[in-house]
Amino acid sequence: MNHPSELKYARTHEWVRIEGDLVVTGISDHAQDALGDLVYVEAPDVGQHITAGDQAGVVESVKTASDIHAPVSGTVVEVNPNLEDDPDFVNDSPYDKGWIYKIKPDSMADVDALLSSEEYESGL
Repeated sequence: MNHPSELKYARTHEWVRIEGDLVVTGISDHAQDALGDLVYVEAPDVGQHITAGDQAGVVESVKTASDIHAPVSGTVVEVNPNLEDDPDFVNDSPYDKGWIYKIKPDSMADVDALLSSEEYESGL
């Protein structure tokens, strides 16, 4: 599995990357692999305020559906428009083309509370 060290991870298998004052979020390589081929991604709505740990969306595969949980609290400012037509970007490129949404976090301290790649992998 590929879990880049520059990212932070939630125990619920989401990753985050800081881009300026925003946090980009998606699901980990481990999560997409466990789900199999994705057929649908439901992201949160732009403008929606989400709370860390709460459901922020859903991913559906040919095998199952799984909730996406918010790794940090904040307001959604953008969703990946490509996933509506091509949810397989999450399978093919979970950390680049397969990001799910961007959030303006209430506090960057939420990011500090997430797991390093080593901590995340040790819990798998």
